[in-house]
Amino acid sequence: MVMQWIDTHTHLFSENFKSDIDKVVEECLERNIQPLLLPNIDSESVESLEKLTDNYPGICLPMMGLHPTSVNAGFREELRNIYALLKARPERYVAVGEIGTDLYWDKTFEREMDIAFREQIRWALEFDKPIVIHSRDSLDWNIEIVKEIKQKEPNLKGVFHCFNGTIEQAKEIGEMGFYMGIGGVITFKNAGVDKTLAEVPMDFLVMETDAPFLAPVPYRGQRNSSEYIPLIAQKLAEIKDLPLSEVSRITTENAKSLFQI
Repeated sequence: MVMQWIDTHTHLFSENFKSDIDKVVEECLERNIQPLLLPNIDSESVESLEKLTDNYPGICLPMMGLHPTSVNAGFREELRNIYALLKARPERYVAVGEIGTDLYWDKTFEREMDIAFREQIRWALEFDKPIVIHSRDSLDWNIEIVKEIKQKEPNLKGVFHCFNGTIEQAKEIGEMGFYMGIGGVITFKNAGVDKTLAEVPMDFLVMETDAPFLAPVPYRGQRNSSEYIPLIAQKLAEIKDLPLSEVSRITTENAKSLFQI
């Protein structure tokens, strides 16, 4: 059986892949890792995001959104620019992302992050797109925002990217019908997310790398790449006591359903 994988979150358009992106994509195709979903960061990343998408149509699929770490004093202008791109070609983008909140690096623009997150959720509802949520040190906050909006807008859907929360948080996410993005962190010895995932139904999981960040063991500390999806999946298969082929089938079906691909 040929296994298919979908990397639902990879920044292959970043400078880290400037010298060998063609080789990386070729490796992914050889391993049947496609499509590769590309979350935007801000206005400065759009050009490289669009270029990679044009170079690999149907393989590299873009999202459009404003990353919370790019939310600052001028965030409203950034939002206007990002929204204009999304509105001009909504069919081009598979999701509104990467959006959310981040309290790890800087809490200066906490209020602005909340405003930007809610605004971009409105875009997702307007264009019937899933949202891809960044929640570093702010998972409970984001769960509450999504829960509040979903009570009024039941069609809201999406994924909590880079999930590393508790069983209780996973349950709340699943009850909202949202997915959890599973990446290299599950291979880290003391991360603890493996114990949570043992209790989470496969119905709510999709695979991701977050390349070039969070490379799985044995590449931890090095540049992450979409090629490593099977390594992450192997660990998930061990945690769930499932054949690797079953992890491939379920997570691929989940991704196709969520992103309509």
